[in-house]
Amino acid sequence: MEALFSRPAAACAARPAPAFSVSDLDYDYDFDSLPTTRPAGSEANEAVRVAADPSRRRSANGQDLHSILQEVFGYSAFRGEQQQIIQSVTDGDDALVLMPTGGGKSLCYQVPAIARHRAGLGVTLVISPLIALMHDQVGALEELGVHAAYLNSSLTGDEAQRIEREMMSGRLVLLYAAPERVTNPRFMAMLTSLDERGLLSLVAIDEAHCVSQWGHDFREDYLQLAQLHERFPNVPRVALTATADDHTRADMRERSARSGAREFISCFGRPNPRYTIGAGGGA
Repeated sequence: MEALFSRPAAACAARPAPAFSVSDLDYDYDFDSLPTTRPAGSEANEAVRVAADPSRRRSANGQDLHSILQEVFGYSAFRGEQQQIIQSVTDGDDALVLMPTGGGKSLCYQVPAIARHRAGLGVTLVISPLIALMHDQVGALEELGVHAAYLNSSLTGDEAQRIEREMMSGRLVLLYAAPERVTNPRFMAMLTSLDERGLLSLVAIDEAHCVSQWGHDFREDYLQLAQLHERFPNVPRVALTATADDHTRADMRERSARSGAREFISCFGRPNPRYTIGAGGGA
């Protein structure tokens, strides 16, 4: 997906600063009290943007992914390609995941999010177009003891500010938000602050088929997500979808092939139903 995985042009290094900055936030919050360096044990803080280079991405490969799966989610083993996908994302690779509904797609970013947070790498941003899905996912994670939250129009101003404080401190493991909020200059400024302090761990783009103009679910806001890579080239991303029609898959494959993202396509084939008609018994 070119819009999701496109590499920044050389000119991006010299782009002007955004019109909004973190200092413009409209509530009383002391950002100077936040850590100015990455957590102990991780790489030294870098105050300038660097060119995209997978070798410079931070990895959490020392974490025990099976323990997270068992202790947090209660599953004894990974299913299908889950382990490969989760290991790749945890290691800091970009990934494109096509997996049918019910295949365990959410675990492909939730397990890496927990592993990377435990390694001191910060917050995972989950981009989702559906408020109901955000509520369901966050509710389930909180019940499992995973600190997660969402930012959407269902919150009051005070509630949104509290969650933003949690995000900016790096205490949140996962934050769910819609694409139109993520690309808002105010929110982008907060992400920039997180990234500069080494606390933006991972970006997960759910329902990623919305970037394809072939599909009836196409959303213009998803095309704007390319700026995430331009601003945060060393933050890994995983794009996930359960939609697998031929046109959409071809479009997604073509747009992502240039990026070097690893591609994982689970089996979508299902046997055709068979019907047998037999003679009925006598009345």
